[in-house]
Amino acid sequence: MVTSNIFHCRKNSWPPEEYISRHTLQLFDFDSAGPPKQAWRRRLNSHANLLKEFSITFKEAIKMVRLGIRLWSYVREEASHGRKAPIDPFTRESCKPSASQGVPLGGMGSGSISRGFRGEFRQWQIVPGTCDPSPVMANQFSLFISRDGGNKKYASVLAPGQHEGLGKACDEGISSWGWNLSGQHSTYHALFPRAWTIYDGEPDPDLKVSCRQISPFIPHNYKDTSLPTAVFVYTLVNTGKERAKVSLLLTWVNSIGGVSHLSGDHVNEPFIGEDGVSGVLLHHKTGKGNPPVTFAIAASETQNVNVTVLPCFGLAEGRSVTAREMWGKMMQDGQFDHENFNRGPSMPSSPGETLCAAVSASGWVEPHGRCTISFSLAWSSPKIKFLKGSSYHRRYTKFYGTSERAALNLAHDALTNYKRWEEEIEKWQSPILNDEGLPEWYKFTLFNELYFLVAGGTVWIDSSLPSPNVKNDQELPTNVESVDVKVTEAKVNSEHSTFVEHSTTSGCNGSTGVPLKNNSDSGTPQNKGSSNHLSHHFKWQDQLDDRDDVGRFLYLEGVEYIMWCTYDVHFYASFALLELFPKIELNIQRDFAKAVLSEDGRKVKFLAEGNYGIRKVRGAVPHDLGTHDPWNEMNAYNIHDTSKWKDLNPKFVLQVYRDFAATGDMSFGVDVWPAVCTAMEYMEQFDRDDDGLIENDGFPDQTYDTWTVHGVSAYCGCLWLAALQAAAAMAEQIGDKFFAETCKTKFFTAKSAFEKKLWNGSYFNYDSGSSRNSKSIQVDQLAGQWYTASSGLAPLFDEFKTRSALQKIYDFNVMKVKGGRMGAVNGMHPNGKVDETCMQSREIWTGVTYAVAANMILAGMEKEAFTTAEGIFTAGWSEEGFGYWFQTPEAWTTDGHFRSLIYMRPLAIWGMQWALSIPKAILEAPKINMMDRILISPATFSLSLTGNGVRKIANKAKCFGNSVLQCSC
Repeated sequence: MVTSNIFHCRKNSWPPEEYISRHTLQLFDFDSAGPPKQAWRRRLNSHANLLKEFSITFKEAIKMVRLGIRLWSYVREEASHGRKAPIDPFTRESCKPSASQGVPLGGMGSGSISRGFRGEFRQWQIVPGTCDPSPVMANQFSLFISRDGGNKKYASVLAPGQHEGLGKACDEGISSWGWNLSGQHSTYHALFPRAWTIYDGEPDPDLKVSCRQISPFIPHNYKDTSLPTAVFVYTLVNTGKERAKVSLLLTWVNSIGGVSHLSGDHVNEPFIGEDGVSGVLLHHKTGKGNPPVTFAIAASETQNVNVTVLPCFGLAEGRSVTAREMWGKMMQDGQFDHENFNRGPSMPSSPGETLCAAVSASGWVEPHGRCTISFSLAWSSPKIKFLKGSSYHRRYTKFYGTSERAALNLAHDALTNYKRWEEEIEKWQSPILNDEGLPEWYKFTLFNELYFLVAGGTVWIDSSLPSPNVKNDQELPTNVESVDVKVTEAKVNSEHSTFVEHSTTSGCNGSTGVPLKNNSDSGTPQNKGSSNHLSHHFKWQDQLDDRDDVGRFLYLEGVEYIMWCTYDVHFYASFALLELFPKIELNIQRDFAKAVLSEDGRKVKFLAEGNYGIRKVRGAVPHDLGTHDPWNEMNAYNIHDTSKWKDLNPKFVLQVYRDFAATGDMSFGVDVWPAVCTAMEYMEQFDRDDDGLIENDGFPDQTYDTWTVHGVSAYCGCLWLAALQAAAAMAEQIGDKFFAETCKTKFFTAKSAFEKKLWNGSYFNYDSGSSRNSKSIQVDQLAGQWYTASSGLAPLFDEFKTRSALQKIYDFNVMKVKGGRMGAVNGMHPNGKVDETCMQSREIWTGVTYAVAANMILAGMEKEAFTTAEGIFTAGWSEEGFGYWFQTPEAWTTDGHFRSLIYMRPLAIWGMQWALSIPKAILEAPKINMMDRILISPATFSLSLTGNGVRKIANKAKCFGNSVLQCSC
């Protein structure tokens, strides 16, 4: 743990007393109604400034002009086929990004909706890979208050001020509602996965209102965390002398964002459920062939709370009830007619018509009394369909079935279970929140950065097989030539102790790994090789023990970079999943292990140089699991040929070993071991001079994909050294002694070359080339050391070198940029000037800053670590910052202009928490002695997996059913 009392000089403390009166806090000091002591806070009348996007310099534009032309052509070609390119810098959303985000709603992997800190529902991600940031302004909570005698009445939408597009107050739409909240005395408090909005005497000076938003994000709970639902608990305290009738109203549009509500054929239906839960189902017919969605809005009726509904109203004349008339009814009666529950399903909406619904919950609050009113929101879209044909059932269907009407049960269960969810959330968070040795900004930012696991386009499916009746798109990808597809799969023949390659070849009229469908309706049987291809390809995945079957998981690199599980970025983000949902993390690694052993021979055009290569090379770790047909068509990224990248394979080995050591899961280790060996062997081709060290190839062949590297690089070379050590350690534990000794010998040769070529006395040079930035100070130069220390392995370098390099990074990359209040810039010249070689060298990467901070903690530099990471908080999350809360970008420039909002890599803050409390399993894991090695002759100085090693591994596997190693015991 960090030593206490070292951060007070820079402590960002946001006590709730600075935002809410002490009297009001005391009134809410029960049943979690009041906000926590540590939270991210804003006043509702805070200005939500527009965010400033980065731009490239003229010099950078000249360098990238050919890439730009090819990318433009590719984006247009994909659009002509109804698909969005994974990277599209040319298309801009009509809704400009602003500093308005808040805690998103729902669990993981079933679609998400974000809710801004001022109350608007926005950032719609119900359909995988699509995100509509625009708020649907008719989706609101509103409050109606009437005091005894009717002399005092208040009515207001619980969102501050006027908004664009509301129109005139005389309209029949939502502009006719009471937008009377100033927000001056109302505050928002965020501690993911919960948020509190406190209305301290608004709109009624004598009524204090707390709204508590709760989503089922619960570590190690693989059921509730998959549920697409959220709860809003309103606590009302009457400080006046008169009893008050209070009605809360939830209005909702039959929409999944954007203009989807105008497509027509949508239907609303009232319902009365069990345990007093009542509301409206909104059945949404999606466009573009996407599966339908059903929303449920509901409230819980109690002895003191009466629930009524208005199943249908419109935003313009034409519907029997308009938004104006609905508001008037609530102003007059504070509720709707009970007969509305008997209406049944509505008539389908017409194209161009907006269909809305409302749920009202009302009750009396006595003088100095209190009342609790609870609402829930749920959405059910049981099937997801990717654009190139594969469909799957979402994870939650394992527990709620595959009907869209499951939304009703989801809404009911949310209202009956949320107290248990809160207990589990508080049990998880309390040890960190109560740790007085940690700065306050870190505590709540640690949890709030987890927003990405909900809002990062996550997909969580029930099983590895597509859902029934899958129709596969027969159309070729636009950048793929018409060639055969060969998927090669490595298996072990335990009888002969050798590798056997099984290959299947099919025409390219279907995606790799997906059963092909015959285009005709004649019922002609399919080719047997094709029809069996999927089950063969995923055999070991499908045999997972049902107790450990937590489904399969995807998350986007970012909402602007639409690629699933981008692996070079997952390297940084994966600490969050490993800490909180380790079974998901292991399954992601299994997916990539399977991918290492496969090959997809279709030709792809790489846009940076305009050259062609194959989509997936056997032995190379894929950049991503795909975009439009994940798991089956990998490497959606096509800027560079990532089979020549130098960081992906070492990152795979490092992550696998860390996960193996942390979980102690031997079956996982045996599952992935052939892929580890293959990945290591694949890298030997990049050792050009037989010094054991890989060299870069004079192009941006790693995660910094605009930053060219020549010769040996600090980043990739350090990762390679760490991978050799991790592979040796894993080999010893798996039982492959020969491979372990080979890695040890190669490690010492490579380490000597690395230090000789790059160490300059105070840090490791950027690369061994002769370019003007070869001596730059790269913030990520010790990424490999970060992983070895996080995994319980011995240091790669002596303590002096590690601490000296980290101190150099702190002094230059951190403190020379706005006094350390921006994070760590990627590249810095030794003269103290930012390296402007390319776009990425001059950027500050939020996730990399968190990663180097974690590295500093592991090196005993706690104060420097938290100062470094605090720069990300100050620039991104604080009130004086740029407004990137709950949308942390990949990068910003030194003047605060962002690139790629809502990005995966900032989850690396959980690498800091990992460093602060390294798991017991890692601390107690067997230690490898890198000095204890045998002499290996040059003839055997290779990382190829030998038959002898395979035999020992197969024996240790003991015939695990889910292993790649199929032994015939």
